[in-house]
Parts: sequence; C-alpha cells; structure tokens
Amino acid sequence: MTSQNQETDKRTTRPMTGDEYVESLRDGREVWIYGERVRDVTTHPAFRNAVRMTARLYDALHDKEKQDVLTAPTDTGSDGFTHKFFRTPYSKDDLLGDRGAIAEWARISYGWLGRSPDYKAAFLGTLGANADFYEPYAENARRWYAESQEKVLYWNHAIINPPVDRHRPPDEVSDIFMHVEEERDDGVVVSGAKVVATGSAITHYNFIAHYGLPIKKREYALVCTVPMGSPGMKLICRQSYAQVADTLGSPFDYPLSSRMDENDTIFILDKVLIPWENIFIYGDPDKASTFFPGSGFLHRFTFHGVTRLAVKLDFIAGLLLKGVEVTGTKDFRGIQTRVGEVLAWRNLFWGLSDAMANKPDEWKNGAVLPNLDYGLAYRWFMTLGYPRVREIIMQDLGSALIYLPSNAKDFKNDDLRPYLDRYVRGSNGYDAVERVKLMKLIWDSIGSEFGGRHELYERNYSGNHEGVRAEILLSQEASGLADQHRGFAEQCMSEYDLDGWTVPDLINPGH
Repeated sequence: MTSQNQETDKRTTRPMTGDEYVESLRDGREVWIYGERVRDVTTHPAFRNAVRMTARLYDALHDKEKQDVLTAPTDTGSDGFTHKFFRTPYSKDDLLGDRGAIAEWARISYGWLGRSPDYKAAFLGTLGANADFYEPYAENARRWYAESQEKVLYWNHAIINPPVDRHRPPDEVSDIFMHVEEERDDGVVVSGAKVVATGSAITHYNFIAHYGLPIKKREYALVCTVPMGSPGMKLICRQSYAQVADTLGSPFDYPLSSRMDENDTIFILDKVLIPWENIFIYGDPDKASTFFPGSGFLHRFTFHGVTRLAVKLDFIAGLLLKGVEVTGTKDFRGIQTRVGEVLAWRNLFWGLSDAMANKPDEWKNGAVLPNLDYGLAYRWFMTLGYPRVREIIMQDLGSALIYLPSNAKDFKNDDLRPYLDRYVRGSNGYDAVERVKLMKLIWDSIGSEFGGRHELYERNYSGNHEGVRAEILLSQEASGLADQHRGFAEQCMSEYDLDGWTVPDLINPGH
C-alpha cells in the first residue's frame, strides 16, 4: 500500500471540546446528593462549576497557543491529536513532554483538580505497550487505549474496598465488597461498593480494580470499566463544598471550593451488567491482586501526582509570599525561614518530577515508565510535606485568616464600608478589598472544609500511610536494589575481621 493510500485510510479523530464535554455528561447517570437525585450534573450547583473548569481543560487542547505543550499526534493510526500523557512514551524526551502537558493542564486549575482527565491517563496510557498483560482480554486493552486517546476520555476510578469489616478477608464480605454475581453470554453482573470515586459524577467512565489484601476467590478478581450512565450504578455524594459556597457565599468568599470541588462518592453497583468487551481482568485472583504494580499504573500515577502537586505548591507559595506581605511580616527573620521551608518543599517535588522523567525505567516493547523509586519517594514525602506547608501558613498568618468580614456583600453596605476600609486594610499598600480577597483565598485553600479535605487527599489518595512506606521496601526488594544496598554494606565489612584489616592498602595497629 502506498503512503498516499495510507494517509487516505486514516481515521479522522480529535478530542472533544469543552462544550462537547459538557453535553456528554447528560446521559441519565444516577447521582444522589442531599436526599435527591440530580437531574443534570451540568446545571446542579454542586457540580456545574467543576464541570466548567474541566471544560477549560478540553478547550485548551484546541487552543493554538497551548497545543505545542499539551498535544501530540495520536499513535493509534488516526490522523488526530491527543493530550501527550495518553500516549505510550519511549524516551525521557517523551516523558518530559508528558510532564509539560500535565503541568500545563494543572496550571489551568492552579493545581487543585487532582483527578483531571490526565490522571487516569496514568492507566490508559499503559494499555498499548502492555496489552498482553491482560490476556485473554488483551484486545479490550488495545481498543480502550485507542478510543480513550483519540477522544481524551475522562475516567475516574474506585479501587479501594469500603472501610467496613477490614479485619476480614475481602471474599468474606460479600454483602459489601464488589464481586461478580452472575456470568452471562453478554457479560458479568456485578454488585458491591467501592471508595471513594473522586470526581466520578462528572466523568465518562469508572475504572474498577483492586488495591489491598490479596484476593482469593475468582468472583472478586475483576478489573473493568463501566460507563457512568450504566443502569444500576449509583453515586451517593458527600456534602458539596461548591453548593455550600453557592448558598452562603460568593466567588469572592470561596474562590476555590465554589469551582473545584471534585465531589467524592459512595460508589455502588447494584446488579450492573458489564459487557465482556469492558473487562481487563476476570477470574484470576493473582493477576487482579498484582494489577497495581504489574500494570505500570503505579509509576505513572505518581508521575502525574508529583507534577500536579508541584504546580499546586507554586500557587500556595505565591499565596504565602503575598500573605506575609499584606500582614507586614515579610521581613521578620523567623517568617523568612519558614517561607524558605515552603519553597524547599516546592523544590523537592519539582526535583522528584524531573528525576522521574530523566531517569526512566525500561519497560516493554521499547516503552519506558517514569522512575518508580522517585515516584515512591514522592508518595511518602507528600504525607509530611503538605501538612507541614499547611501548618506554616496557619501558624504565620494566624488571626489574619479569620479577621475578615462574612461576605462580599459587607463591602457593598454603605454603613459598613468606611469601617472596613479603615480597620481591615492591609500593609504595604494593600487596601481592604485586596487584603480580604487574598485572605479568603488562602483560607479556602487551607482552612475551609474544601481546604481540609485537600490535606486528607494529599495524605491518602495514593495509599494508606503505612502502605506508601512499606511499598518502597517491597519495590526495591523486587528490583534488586535492596540487594545492592546490602552488598555495599557487606563490601565495607569485608575489609576487616577479628584480626584486623583484610585489605593490603591499610595498616593494622602495632605495625
């Protein structure tokens, strides 16, 4: 076939636009909040602005000024383009391009959308090079690799069993934990719950897998995807920070929680049919139990996570720098040392992101993965770093974070405005409106329910606090690096014994 014919035969594809993304969510999905079923997530106050912040991401893929950083041609045989992180990388340059695309999208949300569509590209981007891992469902993996890349589909995931009866093996909690109830010619029927399905109400698909104690029974060994409008799928949402902000405040009062609340849900399947073509693993307890390290997802989601967190810390560092300026404390020695500490945490996470890209792990079929050692280090350091940054802000801005009027409306009251202009002004030339606007933004980032939830998220989203530490050891044992460490120590020990030095270049006592 000539190259001209090959060009003619190419499929025409492109990512959806922001408007198309919004429309794609009107699929009859079953979302519940405050005791009522949501008719349309694109217009409900709990979700509508998060939907539109996500639409910004899709529109950016079509922005000529951003496309060089964000996009690359698909590698699926189509003539389209995609977000770079949805493709298989083959070099450190590819990974650096992926990192740039992740960071560019993260900057659109100031780092606060932890489960943006490229987060699940950490999994979807592995399916091309690693399709054989999913045999006998390898063709499903290849098909989803192409489709998700060409459309830049938005997946969420639910891979953790609910915090119920965790003292028992998963296969003894059949009334709660997700499992296959029936095998049929057209698929499997699944019931059970998972947590916490962050952002699921505004995504296209839910990805179901397993992370935790090993699975023993085949009906629990399931890795699959489910369209969000599937009959029998139910999302029961936690309280909406966005709706509270919409009801009690304004964008001036809640500038983050009013538009970037990725609502977490109780994710339930009640006899949901999952077609065979949407299954990646089924009936193989060993493979389902080792999916997390074996799929390549662990390398890539930590790469996305550390880059997104680094962008978020750029933003938070900027808030703190402005905060100590507006309070008049920026030249105090102690304040400077702690601002420097925040900047050091920021530098650490950018450095880990650099290292993950620049020292990739060789993988399958010529593909590479971000360096896992640095990724696992990020998982641990963020459990210390993010709470510490939040503590510094609360400690050094102190009462300035609550010495605030209740609402933007207070500034519009002619009786109150003169007092606010006088008594709530900032230092270094900040007027009262500028000071209050900044402090409310800082409070929303670290002190509101939205801000508190983000600390919980950064501490736990990539695994429990013990797991993220133990897996560093397990990974290095598996890779052989732990043996190298032991060997390095043994090399030193081999240079001496009870009789003294055993090497010819050192001199024993008494000689």
